[in-house]
Amino acid sequence: MNYLLPVMVVFSLFCAIATGKITELSGAVVTGGTDAISLVIKLAGVICLWNGLTAIAQKSGLTSLICKLFSPLLNLLFPKLKDKKAKEAIAMNITANFLGLGNAATPLGLEAMKRLQSINPTPEKATNEMARFVVINSAAIHLVPTTIALLRSEYGSTDPMEILVPALTTSIIALSSGILATNIFKKVFK
Repeated sequence: MNYLLPVMVVFSLFCAIATGKITELSGAVVTGGTDAISLVIKLAGVICLWNGLTAIAQKSGLTSLICKLFSPLLNLLFPKLKDKKAKEAIAMNITANFLGLGNAATPLGLEAMKRLQSINPTPEKATNEMARFVVINSAAIHLVPTTIALLRSEYGSTDPMEILVPALTTSIIALSSGILATNIFKKVFK
């Protein structure tokens, strides 16, 4: 990223000069910066709300309850994982992703990965559980894609939730493919 961004900026500047659209470029820089800050502020509100609710859920014992509800699924996906705190963090991450709170799920995912790393017998290599968790987290199956709906609404969509079925379908396909791939690679690269 340290090299990519400057190259993109120089390339954009060169193209704007070559096509005579330097005025449009300077206008886009100002507009893009303003739009980016506005979007960050809106997403920050959602992230703060859900991080606060997550903290309340942890203190109230709701995370343990969610972990118990997810226990059959977690035992199927992570049969060798015995660490209760890691399972709770994974369950909360899956729950946040399921509710479509991808950005709010990030701190939970980082906590889960930190817990998985703390029980890793070879810290320089990722375990099968870590690889499987990354796949599950990346697929991010979501029942309600709230972040995407917020963005679609912000940019003028008349029906921001029309992506519900395609988003759920692609998430399920991505998750199934990813879990299948991790199982194949686990057997190939023992």
